[in-house]
Amino acid sequence: MDATSNRVGKFGSGGAGLARSGRAQFGTGSASALSMKWSALHDAAQAVAGIAGIPAPSLTQAIRAFPAQVRDAHEAHRIRAEQGIADLSAIMEAGLGALLASLARGSHPRGAALALWNEFVNARDALLDIAPAPDGHPKRMA
Repeated sequence: MDATSNRVGKFGSGGAGLARSGRAQFGTGSASALSMKWSALHDAAQAVAGIAGIPAPSLTQAIRAFPAQVRDAHEAHRIRAEQGIADLSAIMEAGLGALLASLARGSHPRGAALALWNEFVNARDALLDIAPAPDGHPKRMA
């Protein structure tokens, strides 16, 4: 039997260790992670729109620019955006899973898909209000 240890460094990564664990933080250095999550949300929304039988409208410039605007925003706005995207992702994951399960059982949940689509649009539009206006000033919040 070989007595060589299977351990590689302190945390299994050659001793480098992990900087920290937990939720991803979307600071200025990880804007691409925010962009990927934002894009994935819209991919899921397109699937929901397809199930609802409605065309998903093209993404506007404001929607496409959201990750970059949040990246450049004040830390409090980044934190709110991060939490909002996490919340919306949870809603979409559960909702799309339920829709797909319903389709797999032979039913066609158009009404439920339309409700999820509307929920997505409302939540996404609320997230868009977090980003600063294009002129760099904060958007006016009610």
